[in-house]
Amino acid sequence: MKTATTRGPGAALAALAGAQFTVMLATSIVNVALPQIRAGVGLSDNGTTWVVNAYGLAFGALLLAGGRAADLIGRRRMLLAGIAVFGAASLAAGAATSSPALIVARAVQGVGAAAIAPAALALVMELYPPGPGRGRALGVWGAVSGAGGAAGVLLGGVLTQAWGWQWIFYAVAVGALLILVGVAVSVPRTPITGGGGFDLPGGVAITLALTALVWGLTTARRSGWTDASVLGAFAVTAVLTAVFVLVERRHPNPLLPPRLFRAGRVTAGNLLMALLGSVWIALFFFLPLYQQQVLGAGPLAAGLGQLPLALTNMLGSTLAPRIARRIGATATVTTALLVEAAGLLWLSRISADGSYLTDVLGPSTLIGLGLSIAFVQLTALSVEGVTGRDAGLAGGLVNTTRQVGGAIGLAVLATLAGTTTAGAAGHLPHLEALTAGYRMAFGISSAVLAAAAGLALLLVRTRAARTEPVPAHP
Repeated sequence: MKTATTRGPGAALAALAGAQFTVMLATSIVNVALPQIRAGVGLSDNGTTWVVNAYGLAFGALLLAGGRAADLIGRRRMLLAGIAVFGAASLAAGAATSSPALIVARAVQGVGAAAIAPAALALVMELYPPGPGRGRALGVWGAVSGAGGAAGVLLGGVLTQAWGWQWIFYAVAVGALLILVGVAVSVPRTPITGGGGFDLPGGVAITLALTALVWGLTTARRSGWTDASVLGAFAVTAVLTAVFVLVERRHPNPLLPPRLFRAGRVTAGNLLMALLGSVWIALFFFLPLYQQQVLGAGPLAAGLGQLPLALTNMLGSTLAPRIARRIGATATVTTALLVEAAGLLWLSRISADGSYLTDVLGPSTLIGLGLSIAFVQLTALSVEGVTGRDAGLAGGLVNTTRQVGGAIGLAVLATLAGTTTAGAAGHLPHLEALTAGYRMAFGISSAVLAAAAGLALLLVRTRAARTEPVPAHP
């Protein structure tokens, strides 16, 4: 079999980027089809929420374990297994005729995605050592990651309107099959570099802690922050996190070794990625809702409305490495976050009697540029200085911070938007009350990114000044 070495790393990068694109696509592709899915399998309000949450819960909770497992058993092997599971679950979701079957299939999709994302990023790092080549590769990675979220809304609208909601899952299954073949043909087998055994107690503790956290956050959107089950989930999260910390201190091969956080600017990159994720996932939740519920767009029109954002996202991802080389990491991250914040601030001025051209198009272009450049640069910072044996773990960590940040952000913003809408419903027409809630969500998102830009000035610059060579052993 020919390897990526004989074919050139470009073919392997295309296959790996395709895997990441599919993972991001599955995050948002169901959003515009939820009303049709609800009618198709008889979902309740709670069940409709879990069509989205089941995927995010399994994905976010298992990323760290998936990343470490990829380091230990082989990244290519882990990636192929993850794609196979992901594709089979997608096929099962499309064929589901009951709500439990659909929700279980979405959860298994998330399990496959948790194996794919860190392994694919680690393989990109192996193919492209530090330097301009890695910068360009991460630009491609950022383009497909951001475009995947926007394309999910677009493709979901097109497929749902043309052939029915089942095809949003069948299309993902076909894509997974093609990517499976591409990875098998173009990505080389690489030596296993992760040393030591798998930290099973730590892996179980952090997976259950993340599960409880994400479950509590998603439940809080429906039941309120003071609900007993929500408070119980947060208490379980706190206890399991404490257990995880104790296990990590004593285990000879901890899941999150201290050396990982001494490398480059891993800590700063992950903290800022969590803040970016808190806004990112919420954006693709609220924007299609505004287009459909207030502006009256159908699934197809709402999906097509994401094209400008997707295009500027790809443009920004292409430009990000060049900008970083010219003005430096700190200025790049700060400027990108401020550009996205400006777009969200503009979006917070939407009106109930507005239109796509006057209320959505302009802000979307700014958001796409800022989001893509920030994502590419923060991904680079989050794997900076990481040795080969920890590449999968670093990929799992940066994906975890983005996913968990997104779950927290969406839960908080959905609560604030719902509270604002409920408060306005007494004295405003229904559409104006809905719009007031969306304006609140976009305005708070803008403030979060503005604060993140200020934090980036401190964290990225300070950590760069203090970075020292990482020792070969912990």
